[in-house]
Amino acid sequence: MKHLPLPRALALSLALALGGHAAAQTPSLPTVWNLSPLYASDADWDTARKGLLADLPRLSALKGSLGKSAKSLLAGLDAISAANLRYDRLRVYASMKQSTDNRDAANQERSNLAAQLGGQFSSAIAWLEPEIQGLGEAKVNAFLKAEPGLKKHAEHLRNSLRQARHTLSAETEAAIAALAPVRSATGDARTLLFNADTRWPELTIQGKTERVDDTRYGLLRQHPDRAVRKQVFDAFFGAIGQYENTYGVTLGNVVQDDTTMARLRRYPSAVAMSLGAEDIPEAVYRTLVAEVHQGLPTLHRYFKLRQKMLGLPDLHYYDIYPALVTQTKTYSLDEAAALTLAATQPLGEGYQNLLKTTFKANTMHALPAPGKSGGAYQDGVYGAPPFVFLNHQGEFESVSTFAHEWGHAMHTAMANRAQPYETANYSLFIAEIASTANEVLLSHYMQGQARSKEEKLYQLGYALERLRATFFRQAMFGEFELNTHDAAAKGEALNGKRFTEMYCKLLKEYHGDAAGVMKIDPLYCQEWAFIPHFYRPFYVYQYATSITAALHFAEDVLAAKPGARDNYLKLLASGGSMPPYEALKKAGLDMASPAPYRAVIQRMDRLMDEMEALLAAK
Repeated sequence: MKHLPLPRALALSLALALGGHAAAQTPSLPTVWNLSPLYASDADWDTARKGLLADLPRLSALKGSLGKSAKSLLAGLDAISAANLRYDRLRVYASMKQSTDNRDAANQERSNLAAQLGGQFSSAIAWLEPEIQGLGEAKVNAFLKAEPGLKKHAEHLRNSLRQARHTLSAETEAAIAALAPVRSATGDARTLLFNADTRWPELTIQGKTERVDDTRYGLLRQHPDRAVRKQVFDAFFGAIGQYENTYGVTLGNVVQDDTTMARLRRYPSAVAMSLGAEDIPEAVYRTLVAEVHQGLPTLHRYFKLRQKMLGLPDLHYYDIYPALVTQTKTYSLDEAAALTLAATQPLGEGYQNLLKTTFKANTMHALPAPGKSGGAYQDGVYGAPPFVFLNHQGEFESVSTFAHEWGHAMHTAMANRAQPYETANYSLFIAEIASTANEVLLSHYMQGQARSKEEKLYQLGYALERLRATFFRQAMFGEFELNTHDAAAKGEALNGKRFTEMYCKLLKEYHGDAAGVMKIDPLYCQEWAFIPHFYRPFYVYQYATSITAALHFAEDVLAAKPGARDNYLKLLASGGSMPPYEALKKAGLDMASPAPYRAVIQRMDRLMDEMEALLAAK
């Protein structure tokens, strides 16, 4: 492994205007990541790609060897793990390079080559799961007992045996694996259409020309001038709506692909296949949707409070995003880092020290740029520091996003430090808990630092908005996915117009259109095409389950309940060493029961009670 670059040692002592308190010392952060922990150059990446490609026949040649002895099983699994780690490194590098500039042809080519390699790699080891399952539980258990070195592979072996009924023949699995680049092409097409090919409209707002693309839309929709917000929404969704048919084809292909795979693998539904892959009871998904519907009166109460605080005669979809109380302060990256450090102090000195160390690795790409993907993410490779991708614009939401993505980074760093490679990769079901818990801790810290009624109202309003966006909105997305996949399973035609109709129905139900709570304008029903997560089916519901779990753990930690911090940190360090649903139950939380979701809704009501009391106070 290459040596990490020396960190920038300059430390800043930040006296933040919000309350004038002194924040923690933090290094001056870079805005462009250094990818040398992965590869020194693009040429080195290509050399590594060709090297792994040349080694794939050796992996294919292992077929038939696993059952010879415990040592043969260990040797085969170790060889595949080592190759998988090499592929992880190649994939992450290519993906991160493209996301910084989707217009660059070399970046596009590198991502395509990585996708092709992924299909070839999967095809070369497509025999693996059928062969493990052919050994049978008794023989696998005997090998585990005879060879201690197999312990790191035990969870993989257990999970493989569990899914035997849904695994096809080695030849069929190889064919499906070889088609992986083709199956992922529709998502790639959507990415390029949205980020590289769409001609986003330009508006003149307060004398300044604004290009209303993904990144600027996220900021401009918060504008205090209602007429500007409507103008921004009309322009943005008007631009998306031009491609309703194309987006309908790309998303329709993803839904059909997912539904077909579920049928081929003998699952009753696509959602059962998605959750079953990680041993998550379908009751988790169904309970979430049911409890969210029960909680819609609380969501509608929030909308009515929003209308009152904004002084509006009625409420439209473009009125969701402006802050209930205006705050003009902006935050640098260093201030965002200082606030994140201060907010996570309840997690203890060990967490704080690891966070400071990870900051110094220079692995963050922070600022918006032409051709750069919107949004934010964290990605990681075992043995290298986590990489954080942001579009920091200085408003408080950017600070919250900073804390969120560095929560992911800490989860990755902790799991990598505590686990071998084979069990370090945590489930998506747990992935959003660490990030969202950081947001909860930040919100709590900022509320405590508020020095005026207005500052407290701002933070309470922000906390309410996060619950709306992460709990209710993501559950709505999850229900949209259920509906689209159910329609496909019934053989119904899926196209852009149909997706718009299905999404519009949910928008109106969740936002109380019929009851006069909020007016949903038909143009904005194109929003489904704006959500890239739909190209990773049954992912978004985990934001809603994660904020539920994050609130549970964060509130227990803040209340200093005995064992709460240790339980939470052990959960993060456990990586993928056990099924995620079991890991949460072990930490004291059953996500298939209604209680956690009802607690979120109760918390939202308490926040509104507090806001209304402040508003009533003179």
